[in-house]
Amino acid sequence: MNEGVDPYLRESDLLVLRNLLRDIELSSRPGGTDQAQGNDLFLEHDDGITIKNLAALKDEPVLFCTWDYKDLPFSKQLPGLLLSRYNRLAQTIVRHRVDVVFLTHIILYMSTSLPSALWLFYDFSWIHGILHVIMQVYYMGSFTLLLHNCIHHNGLLAPRYRTIDRIWPYILKPLMGHTWNSYYYHHVKHHHVENNGPDDLSSTIRYQRDSFKHFCLYVGRFLLFIWIELPLYFLRKGKTDLAIKSFLWETSSITLIYLLAQLNFNAALCTLILPFCLTRIGLMVGNFGQHALVDDIDPKSDFRSSITLIDVPSNRFCFNDGWHTSHHLNPLRHWRDHPAAFMKSKKSYLEGKALFFRNIDYLMMTYRILRKDYLYLADCMIPIGDQINLTRQERADLLRSKTKRFTEEEIRLKFYGDGNGGTVH
Repeated sequence: MNEGVDPYLRESDLLVLRNLLRDIELSSRPGGTDQAQGNDLFLEHDDGITIKNLAALKDEPVLFCTWDYKDLPFSKQLPGLLLSRYNRLAQTIVRHRVDVVFLTHIILYMSTSLPSALWLFYDFSWIHGILHVIMQVYYMGSFTLLLHNCIHHNGLLAPRYRTIDRIWPYILKPLMGHTWNSYYYHHVKHHHVENNGPDDLSSTIRYQRDSFKHFCLYVGRFLLFIWIELPLYFLRKGKTDLAIKSFLWETSSITLIYLLAQLNFNAALCTLILPFCLTRIGLMVGNFGQHALVDDIDPKSDFRSSITLIDVPSNRFCFNDGWHTSHHLNPLRHWRDHPAAFMKSKKSYLEGKALFFRNIDYLMMTYRILRKDYLYLADCMIPIGDQINLTRQERADLLRSKTKRFTEEEIRLKFYGDGNGGTVH
């Protein structure tokens, strides 16, 4: 396992990672019963200190993804004074005072993506169009997880700014490749209800997860058919209102793209069509990585059907998206609370045989799985509990076993069976 600790991790990730590495170090030491009991007492004490240190970070505002609050240049000089003034003002606008970064990103996108897109329709050039696409690709990950927080918490801004909170997503979603409200209906009203189970349209369980052919089928199905499959899913579940709404919002968004393409195809290609295609592919590649490693014994367990990443891109730039298991355990949990929530329920993660990784994000997770590079993944794995005693090859074999396709008979037994399946956590 790689021993280096990336200093660019968020402070909360550093605390958790160092805690887990100390667990590994102590568990690897030889000794008898007395040594083991001493280790247990030390680890319990260390967990308490980590929880205390995480609590100290809870009320620290986040202004930017790139820099932590302690590294910002607050001073009596003009830039520092402006930053301090912005921080104080922004805390009165966002719903949670620590979420200044959400307002920062909304301002960033409204002041760059929107005027750039409008100008392309007014006076298109290929140089501008290509640069616009590059900018949007850079924005897409952070925006999608900004939107992710918005749809789970019904907005990001304080109640008195409710009107603005309702308007900005409808302006920015098409520019970032999202159709109106489709992410909400698919992710909140569907994915978190089905939880990667048999009725989840984005479930990975029917696919051999280290097969490129199956991966293409997985992504292709979503790209071509989700517009109709999601409404049909809601109809099967007796949720006619959601079926109608999801269909109308999806088709109205596609209609908008079509009409604007008639007005100026090149501009629509760079501002709407390419972002739409890239975002949808990115969503599926990311979801595949999040749910590619599914336990063959207890696939219904949130601990065993999703993973946790302690890495820079997913957590620093995408609002702790790496803490996916914690998110599935409680979809309404505030993004800043995931590390502390893990530490407080660490025993449950150990008993649930959860999977932790570092120095790898979801896109690279998908790539490495498709390459069947399980030794690389074993090196990225942070073993917890009984996993600590596994060799590198045994960890690789464990991960390989979790990419196996479930047959319909196995699905029937493990998800609907009378004791042969898993248990819901």
